[in-house]
Amino acid sequence: MEPVHVHISEGAPQANATKVWITKSGKCILSNNNSKIPEKTLRSILRIIEARSGMIIRKWQEYFGETDYYC
Repeated sequence: MEPVHVHISEGAPQANATKVWITKSGKCILSNNNSKIPEKTLRSILRIIEARSGMIIRKWQEYFGETDYYC
């Protein structure tokens, strides 16, 4: 099982989207920015993901039934 993460892209979803790990404490770690999202936009998106990390983790647990973390 992969650790909790989200994929983000600007515009239409892409197969090789930007990937963000969510840590046990709810912080974000950028795995890659394959979508080449501009830095300013990416910072805003990461803040939103961190603010909603608890909900993302709960949804992950509901869907996958278990939770692993990058760190």
